[in-house]
Amino acid sequence: MSLERCLGCMLLVLVGMFSNVQGAFVGVNIGTDVSSMPSASDVVAIVKAHQITHIRLYDADSHMLKALAGSRIEVTVSVTNEEVLGIGESGSAAAAWINKNVASYVPSTNITAIAVGSEVLTSVAHAAPVLVIAMNNLHKALVAADLNFQVKVSTPQSMDIIPKPFPPSTATFNSSWNSTVYQLLQFLKNTNSFYMLNAYPYYGYSNGKGIFPIDYALFKPLPAVKQIVDPNTLFHYNSMFDAMVDATYYSMDALNFSAIPIIVTETGWPWQGGSNEPDATVENAETFINNLIRRVSNNSGPPSQPTIPINTYIYELFNEDKRPGPVSEKNWGLLFKNGSAVFPLSLSGSSQITGNSTTVFCVAKDDASEDKLQDGLNWACGQGKANCSAIQSGKPCYLPNNIKNHASYAYNDYYQKMHTVGGTFLSRLISDPWMYIACYGTCIFTGSSNSSTRGGTLAPAASGPISAGGSRKLPVSKVQFLISAACLVVVLL
Repeated sequence: MSLERCLGCMLLVLVGMFSNVQGAFVGVNIGTDVSSMPSASDVVAIVKAHQITHIRLYDADSHMLKALAGSRIEVTVSVTNEEVLGIGESGSAAAAWINKNVASYVPSTNITAIAVGSEVLTSVAHAAPVLVIAMNNLHKALVAADLNFQVKVSTPQSMDIIPKPFPPSTATFNSSWNSTVYQLLQFLKNTNSFYMLNAYPYYGYSNGKGIFPIDYALFKPLPAVKQIVDPNTLFHYNSMFDAMVDATYYSMDALNFSAIPIIVTETGWPWQGGSNEPDATVENAETFINNLIRRVSNNSGPPSQPTIPINTYIYELFNEDKRPGPVSEKNWGLLFKNGSAVFPLSLSGSSQITGNSTTVFCVAKDDASEDKLQDGLNWACGQGKANCSAIQSGKPCYLPNNIKNHASYAYNDYYQKMHTVGGTFLSRLISDPWMYIACYGTCIFTGSSNSSTRGGTLAPAASGPISAGGSRKLPVSKVQFLISAACLVVVLL
């Protein structure tokens, strides 16, 4: 096989390894409106590879819950909007739901919360009257199963139920929902649960008609003359995210509720949009997500509640290409469904995170045909003299067992030995588009700054992939989400 043909299946990959830290967590939502959704085991492998410690499911999928068994990943399962009405009308239906979707899986699967519906008050108005009843029915079923201390019940609400969120100090819930919201807050207080908030600075900015600068939505510093200040409290708000959270705290206070912590169950930024969505760009999404991670990782709350960290779930893990609506609706994901990242995630700005140096790798091109990948694999392991022992059955880099994975490791092994030679090989690589791809499981590319400190041995003939000898495990309540897995990725065209 020609070297040119082999090179057509390769591209560069940048890998950043980061460690877990203690403090507030950042988790990830996992939506399923994805064509050719990866299997549950593959999804969990990707989640583990990226060291994600908290996930939220939009249902209680049995395949996912089984695949998560033994992982110690904290899981929020969801009652779908379609199920809320039935559970609100029947205590026995609630008990059956708990037995089927929670009790059957714990403690092996670490389910810690139930999200009852999604933005029910603003999207499923006919179910709103029974929302809190449904939550009470589920809580009673948890008590009966002796799971009420481990599993908390709440319901995500959007910022739409707070009609005037700025200034935060004067924010209140929409008065038409006062009765339901009061019952909701009373339930959360009585059960020591938390308020689930979906907060999207992207929409706050894009629908704001230029009232606030985009830097405010992206957590970027503002000049002294453009500081955002609440005129009543004189609190300075460095981000729209903080202002949204604080507006919710003040809205609860207006109903005489305090000490109910807020968890942001959804936030994010689309990386691609239509012609009428100019702010949905890779650059803005990368900036927002990286700054969000740094913000949450500093373990502080908003100005009015500085000691209450803002635990947060990013929306979302994969791009949901089957979602209806504008182009942006399909492009909120951090990852493509093959595990490759949409953009690199830079955590080095946080003082709590230790970032190591990065290294260039070569992996299979995402759109290469299987025939070309197989030809390239045969060439690399044969004439190219790559060390392909690690991708044999039973070896640390055998899984996932597919042609793209095996070809990637073989190409990388060849590249690590030959990239300093120059000539046609190197110049062809540089001229190709770059895409970074996530690594799975315990297999990491050698050449990374962590490869010499992780377990596993390397055949002396080549710098092929090695196996991690295990990861540092912290108590679940302290483990941090860092989307820092073995590989962090972007497309640079």
